[in-house]
Amino acid sequence: MAHLSQDRDEVDRLIAAWKRERPDLDLSPLAVLSRITRIARHLDIARRDAFGDLENWGFDVLAALRRAGAPHQLSPGQLMQETMVTSGTMTNRLDRLEELQLITRESDPSDGRGSLVTLTKAGMRAVDSAMEDLLENERELLQNLSAKDREILADLLSKLVTEFDEN
Repeated sequence: MAHLSQDRDEVDRLIAAWKRERPDLDLSPLAVLSRITRIARHLDIARRDAFGDLENWGFDVLAALRRAGAPHQLSPGQLMQETMVTSGTMTNRLDRLEELQLITRESDPSDGRGSLVTLTKAGMRAVDSAMEDLLENERELLQNLSAKDREILADLLSKLVTEFDEN
């Protein structure tokens, strides 16, 4: 049985307790995925702090428009694809962002039935500021890892997430 002094973190303590109670189980997935879950909680807090009133969903939409490059414009369908939400959800999000004057919507000249969503100057300032704050918060979360460790971890996580993204 591991002693608390040998445990690196709370996950090690949880695994040690499960090993004691259920030595027949392979607990190795917990060593990885429980840590990812805990990191995700810290990341949620960091994002909430960085995004402020914008909220995660608002940042996602504005960030998709920002990444699109000038004129920072996409169709609602493209935004749905970028943010992986339904049509109804996207309509509600665009309504809210338009009320906040962070986007505009206009008819698509190449498709009379479609529309184009454009990032406003206020939207550009909001998403840029949120992104800067987010990166600062995320750097703090990763401060105990060297650049090489971050690169190795990113590669390993990419290998893991690729399978999920392909399904």
